[in-house]
This record gives sequence, structure tokens and C-alpha cells, in this order.
Amino acid sequence: MVFLLGVSITESTMVTKALTSFYGIGPNVCARLCAKHSIHPMAKLASLQTPKLNELQADMAKMTLENDLRKELRDNIGRLRELGTYRGRRHAQGLPVRGQKTKKQVATARRFNTLERRG
Repeated sequence: MVFLLGVSITESTMVTKALTSFYGIGPNVCARLCAKHSIHPMAKLASLQTPKLNELQADMAKMTLENDLRKELRDNIGRLRELGTYRGRRHAQGLPVRGQKTKKQVATARRFNTLERRG
């Protein structure tokens, strides 16, 4: 088992799969991290040496990931609602935020534009 930011990941997992499993790291950021550290994208975690893993973890620690990123997004949406902006009102109503038509887009928007409410 390899530990990345406190999460245990099996050694047979590819580096790209392991990195993109973190919220906030997508394919582009993953490719950039792999290129920066000269890691082949198809390499497995077992093939990485400890210094490379430590460098990778150090770069990941500098990024806003997982719960911190979720909290930041929730706070941004909450700020928009608090200010009473158009986007904030659309988020509050669960309607499309970025100018889409509402005839067919409403169902999808209601699924995705929900702010987690605290009971």
C-alpha cells in the first residue's frame, strides 16, 4: 500500500488513476504533475521510488484538494447568494446558472445546482 495525502492506494494502481481519484485533480492537472516529475502516465505506483513519491506529495499538499476545495466552492456559491446576484438567485432556485434555456435544461440543473443545506 502507498499513502498519498493520508489515503491508502494499492501499489498496482496506475499513477493517473491514483491522482485523478482525488477531488480537484482531473486529467489535465494529472498530466501536468506527471510531466513536472518525469513520471510516465501509465506507470504503476510500485515503480515509483520514495523520493519521487515525496516530491509528488509535496506538490499535492500545496494544492487545494478534497474537502477544502468543496468548502471553497460552497462558500463561493453562498457568497453569491448572500450578495443577491443573478447567479446566486439561480443557484438558490436550482435553475441553470450559465444562460442555458430552461425548457429542457431544468431537470439537469436541479440535479447539479444544489447547495448542500445544513439541517
